[in-house]
Amino acid sequence: MIRFVRFLTFVALLGSLVLLSQRAAHAQTYEIETKRDIVYGTGGGEKLMLDLATPKDAQGPRPAIVFIHGGGWAAGNRSSHFGHIKEAARRGYVSVTVTYRLATDKKNKFPAQVEDVKCAVRWLRSQAKELNVDPKRIGAIGFSAGAHLAMMLGVMDQGDGLEGQGGSADQSSKVQAVVSYFGPTDLMLQYPPTSKAIVRKFIGGSKEEKAETYKRASPITYVNAGDAPMLLFQGTKDVLVPYEQAFVMAEALSKAGVPGRVELLLGRNHGWGGKEITRTVDAGWKFFDRYLITP
Repeated sequence: MIRFVRFLTFVALLGSLVLLSQRAAHAQTYEIETKRDIVYGTGGGEKLMLDLATPKDAQGPRPAIVFIHGGGWAAGNRSSHFGHIKEAARRGYVSVTVTYRLATDKKNKFPAQVEDVKCAVRWLRSQAKELNVDPKRIGAIGFSAGAHLAMMLGVMDQGDGLEGQGGSADQSSKVQAVVSYFGPTDLMLQYPPTSKAIVRKFIGGSKEEKAETYKRASPITYVNAGDAPMLLFQGTKDVLVPYEQAFVMAEALSKAGVPGRVELLLGRNHGWGGKEITRTVDAGWKFFDRYLITP
């Protein structure tokens, strides 16, 4: 089990590294400032931290992006995205990479991870004036388990719960655009044995034992009109997240009238490289630009 979680972390890191592989032509680039180890809230009695990158001398309130690391909800580290928040800041986005509680055998089961990333978005809004952030233009991006959490931020409304007690309770935790790389969308569907064990650890029980919790932990459960536009990338030979996950999410988003798109990469596994990752990363930047920058 540990070996597979480490594999998930490696895949997420491998995929995310290419966010820096090619800096596409951009209308303007900014000098940046960074800060590390900022406490954004608490979870289960623990301090929750993030790293921040901001564009210097950018005019007007800026859009923001939250980067969420993968690792099967049980591994990974926000530092894997530190270079990526700097790239986002160069492009004009206030950006953060966040720590969330990791699921272990004995603690931090769902919804701890969802509560923590929600708290991070609320904190970002609470600091909007100080950070020069437009609270109406916040996006989220993630790989694998991080993509699952990003999608939860895009579909959950305040009335859906799972806000936790981490802080900044007067702010909304919903984002306005999501980019997901091979993230699970419906935990009630069939998964390969390896993934089933990872999800079981995340939830704290099997689907048969905790069906309602599996539904509450699934982004597809909350899809409705007005949710964040989404860009989902999914390989058709993914050994961990079956590509049917993208199909069902596409159907739900279409039915609700949520804009965006789902792209299947034929023959690709749980992550990819080469020209395809360069192309999909560039598409992700353009998606955020469209929904968070373009008037």
